Amino acid sequence: MQFVDKKYEPNKSDLICLFRIEPSEKISFEKAAANVAKESSVGTWTHIETVNERAKRIKARVYELNEPYAKIAYPKELFELGNVPQILSSIAGNIFGMKLLNNLRFEDVMFPEELLEKYKGPQVGLEGIRDIFSVHDRPLLGTIVKPKLGLDSKGHAEVAYRAWKGGLDIVKDDENLSSMTFNTFEKRVDETMRLKEKAEKETGEKKEYMGNITAPVSEMKKRADCLIGKGSNYVMIDIVTTGWSALQEMRDYLEGKDVVIHCHRAGHAAFTRNRKHGMSMLTVAKFTRLIGGDQLHIGTAGVGKMEGGEDKVLRIEEAVESEKEKEDENKLAQNWGDIKKTVAVASGGLNPGDIPELTGKMGRDIVAQFGGGCHGHPDGTEKGAKAIRQACRAAMEGKDLKSSAEENEELRRALEKWER
Repeated sequence: MQFVDKKYEPNKSDLICLFRIEPSEKISFEKAAANVAKESSVGTWTHIETVNERAKRIKARVYELNEPYAKIAYPKELFELGNVPQILSSIAGNIFGMKLLNNLRFEDVMFPEELLEKYKGPQVGLEGIRDIFSVHDRPLLGTIVKPKLGLDSKGHAEVAYRAWKGGLDIVKDDENLSSMTFNTFEKRVDETMRLKEKAEKETGEKKEYMGNITAPVSEMKKRADCLIGKGSNYVMIDIVTTGWSALQEMRDYLEGKDVVIHCHRAGHAAFTRNRKHGMSMLTVAKFTRLIGGDQLHIGTAGVGKMEGGEDKVLRIEEAVESEKEKEDENKLAQNWGDIKKTVAVASGGLNPGDIPELTGKMGRDIVAQFGGGCHGHPDGTEKGAKAIRQACRAAMEGKDLKSSAEENEELRRALEKWER
């Protein structure tokens, strides 16, 4: 079978993948691309007598070569369309271990309409999340309780309360906080939700708590029920460590409950950070939106402490928040149809002084989260939250932060500490 066909024109039912391919020594680029298509569809390493006409018809085809990039079309018959693990076992499976490749990176993916129809996408999405808070003209602002581990349930709730009292919309568990001996999930939810209601009464604003339900799926369902029973509109899942099938199962389980699934990407950099090998965060983001993640950490566009430059992060934001992506030579333009928008979450090393640059790059349709940039304020968590809210207000009004700091003590103190 021949797996390179430069005259092939993908049809509407093909799944398209963009790969960055670096062949081993003495292997041509075209041969390497052909082997990626072969190994990820119907072929194997040697000639076999069992190939039938169906296998020949549904093989993957390399249809465009632009070294080091290759576009490969996969007929829908290769997949169980509603089964993300099976799909990824094909297009992102054995191919990464082939000796004839030095490096292989799964850069981008485009889903056909027939596959999109098998998935629910976000249940709440961008507009629904804005409606929860009645906030439509600025980013949603949040914090992560710090330290990550060490606080008991009451201590955790008290930190959350001070953040809400200072003006933040959302408080989130950290990615490695689940149900510890000193801070059990159930007691933490009880204490934190009690103080959330107190903060709402005192501020007159809607507040939310993102409890981390990450666990085996059976336990995640119990923890989701616990949060929902206490009045929460959010659950948080570490989607890389729990896996795609877990996210898919939880999206189905939460159907009809109008609950936001906040997706943390802890562990992604193990396979996304190497620019030559692995899978791009863009691809992770597209599968997350497809399955039903309402919010997803994508980086801070070069602001803060996390790896990921402006172009890379804005490309991901376009993928999760646009109705149709723009065409480009070495990217794939997904038309999302009726799939709702996933909200981009910016988090990692941010402080109040970063807000103008952050929103200038990423816009207002984001959740901006501040961990140390809230709790590390010289005067504590509540003043840190106030400084964040003051900086956001100034940025939305187009005012200079230093000028605004003259009238806002909390912002002035924050800028003095973190001025870069």
